Order: sequence, then C-alpha cells, then structure tokens
Amino acid sequence: MGRRSGRVIAMFLAFLMVFSSLFVNIKPGLAATAPSLINGGFESDFWADKSWMVEATVWDHLDLQYFSYSKDTWMRKGEGEHAFKYWIKESAKENQSFRVKQTLPTLPAGSYELSVNSMGGAGGEAGSVKLFAGNETVTGVSTMGYNAWGTVTLKFEVTKEVSNFEVGAIVSGAPKAWGYLDSFSLKSLTVSVLDPVEADIFVERVDGISDDFIKGVDVSSIISLENSGVKFKNEAGYPQDIFTTLANSGVNYVRVRVWNDPFDAAGKGYGGGNNDLKTAIEIGKRATANGMKLLVDFHYSDFWADPAKQQVPKAWKNLSFEDKKNALYTYTKESLQAMKNAGIDIGMVQVGNETNGGVAGEKDWTKISALFSEGSKAVKSIDSNILVAVHFTNPETAGRYASIANTLQDNGVDYDVFASSYYPFWHGTLSNLTNVLKNVADTYGKKVMVAETSYAYTAEDGDGHGNTAPKDSGQTLNYPITVQGQANSVRDVIQAVANVGEAGIGLFYWEPAWLPVGPASQHEQNKAVWEKYGSGWASSYAAEYDPHDAGAWYGGSAVDNQALFDFTGKPLPSLNVFNYVDTGAVAPLKIDEMKDVTVNAILGEDITLPETVTVTYNNGTKGETSVTWDGAALEQAISNGVGRYVIEGGVEGGGVVKAHLTINPKNYVVNPGFENKDRSMWKVSYGNGATPHTSFQQKASDAKSGEYALHFYSGTGVNFNVEQTITGLEPGYYNLSMFLQGGDAHIPEMYLYAKTGKEELKDDTGVNGWVVWSNPQINEILVLDGTITIGASIKANAGAWGTLDDFYLYRAGDDTKAPVTKAVLSGQDHNGWYNQNMNVTLNASDDKSGVAKTEYRLNDGNWQTYQGSFEVSAEGENVVQYKSTDYLGNIEEAQSVTVKIDKSAPTLNVSFNTSVLTDRNHALIPIKALVDGADTLSGINRIELVSIESKQPDNGKGDGNTVNDIQGAEFGTFDTDFLLRAERSGSGDRIYTVTYKVYDQAGNSVIQSKRIIVMHDNSKK
Repeated sequence: MGRRSGRVIAMFLAFLMVFSSLFVNIKPGLAATAPSLINGGFESDFWADKSWMVEATVWDHLDLQYFSYSKDTWMRKGEGEHAFKYWIKESAKENQSFRVKQTLPTLPAGSYELSVNSMGGAGGEAGSVKLFAGNETVTGVSTMGYNAWGTVTLKFEVTKEVSNFEVGAIVSGAPKAWGYLDSFSLKSLTVSVLDPVEADIFVERVDGISDDFIKGVDVSSIISLENSGVKFKNEAGYPQDIFTTLANSGVNYVRVRVWNDPFDAAGKGYGGGNNDLKTAIEIGKRATANGMKLLVDFHYSDFWADPAKQQVPKAWKNLSFEDKKNALYTYTKESLQAMKNAGIDIGMVQVGNETNGGVAGEKDWTKISALFSEGSKAVKSIDSNILVAVHFTNPETAGRYASIANTLQDNGVDYDVFASSYYPFWHGTLSNLTNVLKNVADTYGKKVMVAETSYAYTAEDGDGHGNTAPKDSGQTLNYPITVQGQANSVRDVIQAVANVGEAGIGLFYWEPAWLPVGPASQHEQNKAVWEKYGSGWASSYAAEYDPHDAGAWYGGSAVDNQALFDFTGKPLPSLNVFNYVDTGAVAPLKIDEMKDVTVNAILGEDITLPETVTVTYNNGTKGETSVTWDGAALEQAISNGVGRYVIEGGVEGGGVVKAHLTINPKNYVVNPGFENKDRSMWKVSYGNGATPHTSFQQKASDAKSGEYALHFYSGTGVNFNVEQTITGLEPGYYNLSMFLQGGDAHIPEMYLYAKTGKEELKDDTGVNGWVVWSNPQINEILVLDGTITIGASIKANAGAWGTLDDFYLYRAGDDTKAPVTKAVLSGQDHNGWYNQNMNVTLNASDDKSGVAKTEYRLNDGNWQTYQGSFEVSAEGENVVQYKSTDYLGNIEEAQSVTVKIDKSAPTLNVSFNTSVLTDRNHALIPIKALVDGADTLSGINRIELVSIESKQPDNGKGDGNTVNDIQGAEFGTFDTDFLLRAERSGSGDRIYTVTYKVYDQAGNSVIQSKRIIVMHDNSKK
C-alpha cells in the first residue's frame, strides 16, 4: 500500500494546491526498521562467534562448514566472501535434517519477511530449505543445481512484541544431498506513517530504501577549490566545513577519484583537482571524520578515464602485460594500505572508471578482465569486506550492460557491484536504467548502483568556461532547469535504483561542489587560478599527456551550474534531497518554470501571441496561466518587419515570460504546405511511364507543419516532379526552400529546383529517416520577368517513401547597384593626344543580375547600343559618353572619356639675321636664327635644331687653312645662336644648310631647312 497510496495522496495534494492554494500535510509511508540478524551473510566464523546456532539429530551424518568462496573459483557468490555449506554424508541410511537458527531478544509487533539465498544439488542430491519464524513455517524449497541460486522467503506477522524470538532454516535431504546458505535477512513490512518535512522544495518520499542505502557525492575537486579560495557555507550563510554540511544533509558516502601521476615532468598539475593519492587521503580523512564512508575510484590513468579515453599511466607505458598486471595490483594494494593507515573508512573501491571499452590502455576484453581481477584481488587482500565495483556508462545502448556482465562472468572477474553512470540529459529513461541494472543483479547476483549523476539548476555559466548542460540540441531535459528540477532529478534516480530491489544499493552525485573560482567576468584571472591550483577541469599542462582533448580544451568548471551549492558556496535546498527521500518534503506552491514561447509569422499576416503559457509548479504539476504581453514592443516589431524579436510578457504573481518572435518575408508559394483543399496550382507529373504514387496525405506526424504533406511511395520505383509556376513577382532576388523526410531510398536523385527565363538552379537533397527533415535551399534566384517555376524532382528505388512539405519562396532583396563600365582605347597616346584614328572598347560588368545592355554616344550625338569596338576619327577633342543597364533595370550614371585626335603636322618658319656671308678674313660670324612654330590643335610640344651641314669641308683648299667652321650649336635643343666661319674653298660659293624640326603635342612633326651662303669677297680682287 505504501508506495501506491503515497502517490495517490501526492497527486491529490497537487490538485488541491493548484486549484485552491491550500497547504496540506501528507503522511507518506516509511518502512519500520526490523531487528538486524547478526552475521546474516556468514562473513564471520559462526562456529567461533556463535552468531548462529546449529542443531542436528545425528551429527556424524553431516558435514557443516564455514565456507570461503575462494575455495571454488567457479562458484557464483551469494554475498560477500563466505557462506554456510552443508553435505549429508553417504553413510547416512535415511534422510537427515538440521536446524540453523538465531534468537532475537525482542521483536516488535508488525509484519516481516525472512529470506535466505540457497543453492545446491539437484535431483537426488538436492537439499530442501524450509524457513521458520517462531511457530510460522513455509514449505521447503529444493535446490536446483550448481550455481542455481534462489531465494527462499517467509512472510509472517507478530501481533504484539515478543521476546527470545527464534528465526532460521530447517535443512533436510537424502544421503549425498549438498548445498549452501547465504544472505539471511529479516525485513520489516510494517509501514509507519510520518509527516513530510516542510521545506523550500517538494520531494516525494522514496519507498524501499534501506538504512544503509548509499547517498553519496563525488567531491574530488574540493581540495583544489579550497586552495583556489572557494569558501563553503552552511544554510544560514556562515562558513562551515563542506564535509560537515554534506553529512548534515544526509550524505553518507564520499567518492574520490585517484590518478596515478597527474603531473607533468616539471611537477605542474594536469588539473581536474590534481587527484593523486595524497589528495585522496586528505579527502578520505575528512569524510571519515564526519561519519561518511569512502569510495575510492581508481582510474588507472594519469588523467581523466572515460569511454573515449583510457590512457595507460606514464609509468606503465612500456611494461609488458604481465608486468602491467603486477603494477596495477601493487599500486592498488599500496594505495589502499596507505589510506587504511590514515584511518580512512573505505567501504568500496572502483577498479576503473567508465571502462566501456578499455582500462589502462588495454582494449581487449580478456586483458581488461584480467586487470579488473588484479585490482579486485588487491582490494580483498587489504579487507575482504570492502566492496569491489566495476563502472560503466551509456545504459541507454541496448544490450550493452548485459553483454559486459556476461563477459565479466565468462572471464571470471570477481566483483561485488556493477556501477553505472546516469546523466538524465544523455542516458535514456529511468525505467530503462532500472531494467538494465536489475537484469545484471538478477542474472549474476550482483549489487548495482549509479556511480555518477547530476542535473543543472541554472543555465548560467559561473566562471566563463562553458558547461556540459543545458545545450540546445543533443540533450533530453525532462526537468526544469531550476533547484526544484535538480532535486526531482536526483530523487527520481534514487527511486530508479531502489526499484531494482535489495540489490540496488545507492547513488553518487558527481561534483556537487565544483564552483567557480571567480565570476565569469574575470575569466582571465580565473584561468591563472585554474592553472596554479588545478581547480579547472584541465590545465594547459595536461597537453603533455592528453594533447587532443585536455590539451586543446583545458579550462574551468564545466558543471558549476550542476552543483548543489550556489556560486557563493551556500547549499541549495536540493542538497537536502538526501534527507528528504526518507520522509518526503512539501513547500508552498509556486511556479517553478515558465516555458518561453516561439512564434513564427509571415510578413503581412496577422500576428498574435498566445493568451496563456505553460507553467510547471514546484510540486511537479503543469498548468496554463494567462499572460499580458508588451503590446508596444509587439507593435514595434510588426512595424519593423522582417527580423527576430523578443517580446516580454507578465504573468500572475509577477513572473516574466518571453516570446521569441520571428517575422519572415512573405511566402509567394500558393498553398505551400498543401493545407488548402484547392491544390490546382500544384502540378505533379510522373516519369518513365510510372503510375501515380503520390498523395496529399492528412497525417500530422508526417507533416513538417499543419496536417497535410505530399506523400510518396512506390513498390516499383519513385519518379515524379511536383512544381508550381508563380507569376506577378517584382523583379529581384528570391530564396527558395522546402522540407523533405523519408527513408529506404538507396542512391536517390532528389533535388529542389527553380526555373526562370534566364536559368535553372538546383540543390541536391535526400532522405535520412522518419521525421529527420532535410531542408534544401536555393538562394539569390534572379527573377526578371516576374515569373518563376519552383518544384522538386524525386527519384528513388522501389520501396522508397517520404513526404514533402512547406515550400517557401520569399523575396531576398533588390539589386540596387548599377553595372560598372570601363573604356579602353587602342594605341599609344602622346601627352593625352592621339595622331591616328582610335578604336574604343567598352567593358561592362555587374556582380548580381548581369549586364543587359551598354550604350554610347559621340560628341553629344544620339545614344547607340554598343555592339563592339568603334572608331573615332575626327580631329579635335571628341567626348565619348557611355553607360550600362543590368537586368533589373539599374542604369549606370553616364561615364565619359575624351579622345583627343590631332593627325595634322604643325607649321614651321625659319629665317636668320643674315643669310649671306663673305669670306673676308675667314672670321667666325654670329648667326641668329629666327624660328617660329605653330599648331592649331594639340599645340607645339618642342622645336629642335637638327643639324647644320656644309658641302665644303673644314680646311678646304684655299680656305685659309682653318678648322671648326661651325661652332656654338647645341643640336637637339631649341638653339638659335651659333657661329659660322665666313670662308669658302675653291672658286664657288659655300653653302651652310641649317635644319630645324618642330613637334606638336600629338607627336606630329615637320622639318624645315634654310641656307646661309658664303660668297667670294670681290674687294680682294
């Protein structure tokens, strides 16, 4: 009755609190504590300590032993390391029996269950086990064979308290019968009624947990955090040792990870707490001092060990496998002995951490198992009462745990506890967790537990280093990201383990105190602290050992938002969940979480926000509450048009909820999701003679939105097109998309397409499974004439199936940028002038729609369409204007280039101050040239004295025996002053020919030569 009635009452309470806001006390059931049987697992020698009394009729026919499982390595253990063994000797001539009993000094009134695990021979060698409690007995249960353990139970009731109450078993059998007894247990079935605790959070009591149920935490980072300056407080906000706070909150176990050598060659810590043996001992001593047991988690690595990495410790890297086994054994034994010497209460040891596919660098399961066995052997050599745990993760993977447990059994691994990680956002459902753990417990007789779990109470990042949860995708967040949600998550994991039964022994919350060493705004300072004290998940020094993970992504705490303390070190109400699961807890009803609203709208359509939002109350119930939105902000968003907006709304009680509004551009596809019955705008055609194999299917689960989608399936092959022609569009650029899902398509030919008058564009796509939506897109489709055909082509093999939905065509924007045209002139200019006819080439470009046409005109004449290079021949300054237009009608501002042509030579006039000389005295006569050039177009560039020539040589016959008859002339320059010798030879006149050349700016030139004559001086005659 306890569990069921508790739930009904809790639901009824929720109903009252939601609808009448009344505060009601509920009274959940709590199992009364039964007197414990002494040495129920026969772990101590019952002959010596007399914990059990044995009575027999004929002792000589019986062999009864205090048995150690170590004597038979093939035997599956019942519990612990010892059992009660019996054998009826062959010398007995008839059935024999004996009684194993224990006397309880007192037993309160109530209902009880007595049980024992039994295993033994089959058939004629079977033993019969019959339980008794006072005068109550149960029919004997025969053993079923070697390793076939079973449980014999007796339920009985005591109406009033009794004294010296005997309980036990009567074992009988024929000669040669044999068997084993283990795990005697007496459990109270009586349910007492307790009031739930008034608290800040609701916690539903968990049924079926024992007094020694493990409520553990892993605080491996605590020493490094305290060294980094992190302070912890009690509920009142005063400083207090965190171990005291944990113990007061119901925590009874502490887990600590141990790395072999988490330091680099220079002694710099890898981070993550720098958890070597020394650190583990310090944590263990503080846990023991506060009454908590210690779980030692050997990673058998120098840093993090998990399914992705199981690196061998540096010191073991070059060892043979046999030497590695010996090293692991020695390391485990010596480490535990050091802890025991420090007075630490070790209750359990993990031989590896999340060892799904390896440990200490080994990946072969035979070797993995051998290393587990070495670790287990080392543990038991220290203290046989310490539980040995193996630890794995990913319980959501079908068959994983069953396969691993079977492999461990086949390889003879000796362990007590099969432990699993369980993070709700990664690892599947709680019911699956219970099922896979129960299967291991029932099949192999093992205890089971959750070694790691956690959940976020806030989405805030406390230290500037990102957190593992929550994420937008890839995680299942079934609880609110609140303190109440966090408490609910922990409580439900406890319930899932308890649902396994007695074999479910508890759970550990992972790193509930890994807090920020400083605020997120001081990220750089935080990094220095993480590096110095190892208080981040990894330091840069870890790159030496783990370059690809820690060496690349080192930083701070990735779980500060999953702690059971706030960022200031004060415990959250959720820390008390370890106490509250025993009694239950209630709190005043309030809204715990409000779901933000997501609204997608189309520009131009009416936009409304919902009148109510979904809320989750702190008692776990859900409801709707009215919301008043910020109308001004909504109107402003509508006015602004396309974009993303956040609109806030107020709810009753003062809470704030947000609407994430996206206004999308207008969709020009008519009936884009096939929701309207008139689908005449859609054309579906089939290829290669295929018969119709599509339909407008009304099935919301196969539609991206709404009720309808275009469904396809064919047993002979899929081959169809669906398309729509849209007209009346404004010229511009458009984007197109659709959604597609389906399966069983092998090497499909599927694509989205868009056809315009200019081109056809495609985007290949495919199907990847049911409601795994593909979203092909084609962007910047240029529409010039207002018409576009959009659609999809789907081809696939026989048996392929799927649906198409939500075609979307929207205007992406205009092209307002005009083309750019450049003019290129042929030939070489001279000072900007050309002395020949010129060809003009116009090169136009447009980076969007393209160039539709280019035009030009000459000297303000008529505009002409450019067809190719054209000639400019008129002399003078010719102005060529040009412009281009793109396909969207953007016209370039007219550009111009001036083509200056001068094909005519300049004019030149040359004269001298004297043009006739006489040969008197052979003197050098100064000559002054008068030179004048002219050009009516480009103008004179320069005039040069080219040459002065004489037909008579210097020092000719009869010229007076002189030389250098031409002096002072600077050829190649505009030199108009020079000397000529007035002499001649022979009887004729001497002629000097003086040549000048003039150039205009266009490079045209002309030469003119004039003569100066030296005549005979007749006065000499």
